Amino acid sequence: MKELAAEIAAHNYRYYTLDQPSINDADYDKLYDELVALEAESGIVLPDSPTLRVGGELLKGFEQHRHRARLWSLDKAQDMEDLLAWNQRVLKGIADYNAKHPDEEPLPSPSYAVELKFDGLTLNLTYENGNLVQASTRGNGTVGEGILAQVRTIRSVPLTIPFRDGIIEVQGEGIMNLSVLERYNETAAEPLKNARNAAAGALRNLNPRVTAERKLNAYFYNIGYAEGVAFSDHRELQQFLRDNLFKVNPYTAYFDSIEQVQEELARIAERRLELDYLIDGAVVKLTDMRTREALGYTDKFPRWAVAFKFEAEETTTVLESVSWEVGRTGKITPVARVEAVELAGVTVQNCTLNNIGDIERKNLKHALGTLVSIRRSNDVIPEILGKADDEPGEEIVFPEVCPSCGTELEQRGAHLFCNNRLGCRPQTIGRITHFASRDAMDIEAFSIMTAEQLYADCEVRDPADLYALTYDDLIKLDRFGEKKANKLLEAIEKSKDRDLAAFLFALGIPNTGKATTKMLADYYRSLDVIMAATADELVGLPDIGGIVAESIVGYFADPIMKESISRMRQLGVKAEAEQPTVVREDSLFSGKTVVLTGTLSSMSRDEAAKKLEALGAKVSGSVSKKTDFVIAGESAGSKLTKARDLGVAVIEDEAELLRLLGDA
Repeated sequence: MKELAAEIAAHNYRYYTLDQPSINDADYDKLYDELVALEAESGIVLPDSPTLRVGGELLKGFEQHRHRARLWSLDKAQDMEDLLAWNQRVLKGIADYNAKHPDEEPLPSPSYAVELKFDGLTLNLTYENGNLVQASTRGNGTVGEGILAQVRTIRSVPLTIPFRDGIIEVQGEGIMNLSVLERYNETAAEPLKNARNAAAGALRNLNPRVTAERKLNAYFYNIGYAEGVAFSDHRELQQFLRDNLFKVNPYTAYFDSIEQVQEELARIAERRLELDYLIDGAVVKLTDMRTREALGYTDKFPRWAVAFKFEAEETTTVLESVSWEVGRTGKITPVARVEAVELAGVTVQNCTLNNIGDIERKNLKHALGTLVSIRRSNDVIPEILGKADDEPGEEIVFPEVCPSCGTELEQRGAHLFCNNRLGCRPQTIGRITHFASRDAMDIEAFSIMTAEQLYADCEVRDPADLYALTYDDLIKLDRFGEKKANKLLEAIEKSKDRDLAAFLFALGIPNTGKATTKMLADYYRSLDVIMAATADELVGLPDIGGIVAESIVGYFADPIMKESISRMRQLGVKAEAEQPTVVREDSLFSGKTVVLTGTLSSMSRDEAAKKLEALGAKVSGSVSKKTDFVIAGESAGSKLTKARDLGVAVIEDEAELLRLLGDA
């Protein structure tokens, strides 16, 4: 059975990944049927059996999966001007890094890799000791949905790989080829509308047999997490993927200048309609891994890559209706419903209308029932550009009262607001959901559905109410068993220790984001001091103008907000600033440059780096002649080799390392 499975897997690899069939269909079927018969006779199905690819039983639901490494979004360049602006930031970042690290080998001038940006569903595959053990969606970048049973049906996904020295996470895109979609629709009882939705819908279908019927494909392009392997550049990473049987798109182009990149992007745009799959742009990446590590990330994006978006697609359709949604700040946002239309590979039915000012500016006030122009620029909700003809239509009636609570609305600038902060259901649910979100108090597994249920059945009307919840409150709720109730209570308890910056962001102070709240926490280091700050004081801080300062002061002057914060603190929320690290100057590592590589058994590399920094070390990501120590854990790779070549001191004994770090 093992020999048969290996032989069939090899034929699958040549057929589905290399597009080089090595056996005719009849002989392949004989091998496959023999394996099926042996499995039926023995009652055993090997974990990597090709027969698993047909899909199993109907699943009850998706389990959450926390990625070992974050899956980042990409910054977008809508045109060549945006691309050049990104490149200027790259050049400045490289120059700044080299100026600040004169003792290190300088970062090289940038070179670029250009790849196609597939329009499908992001996949994150986890392999442990060579075996596929999990597959998940991107989710919010930190937590996705486990779809292993569905991904197993994709024949270009290897169930086992040659790399068996630890855990790796491999990222790619699940797609449906356009030719496969066309053949599927020839006999389908319900034809599929487009390839992107077909792939995404199949991979998120609880019946893996449906996924198998779609005959999906997958291309892989990144390794987000790896134990025991490192790469010097993008070519090495791609070759590692190929060597481990992953399907890598044959198109990748390398260039030494941004001008060459611009020319290539224009060529891709011209030929994209010739491809057998959907793409919505191209991705430009720096090739050098040390430069990527040095430039790092913003809150949302890697600084070393950008997604170049092709020109938006436009079409016309009928504007059917406009509804009004209430956000957590009380802002009323119009959402347009249009007659369903295909646009850029997606079926569009909802479009954004930013505010009442936008409706008037675009001459849409009397447009209901008429043709309008819409544009989709790879956003979740396309945009209405304006009327497509001069035909009069029915009037879009602006609301005078809140569609949720009936409170009279107030107009501020181009927006309408409901001021009933405490009695307006969607505002309350929005505030509580934001408060519990990952970048805020990070209450695990909390969702808008949880907030709605707690609002309806536990009278949760304020974030502070979360900390007063008890087991008896939760166990009576629908879909809340003992395990789920205890898990939520543990997550709420754990959130009490979130730092001051996270707490300030969780409060949802108008006109402030993560960067502003972190700056406030780092500068003042005390919630009480921040709450007492005046507008004049705040305006003197970086990136805080008059409007933001007044928003902060007004928020903390509100007695309702003050009472909410007071309750949370009484219930155990600490909201304390992170303590600054006291740096030693008398240790072996004081003033030394240290590089960590490989896997440590007693702590993570991040924990080791913090201990080293507390002992006065400067932790670097690359080995050079200026490196003083390399600390090598298990499966250390090229950095250890380079350290030995350069004669750098290497610490490989973890017990000795723990002794040296003992005082940190």
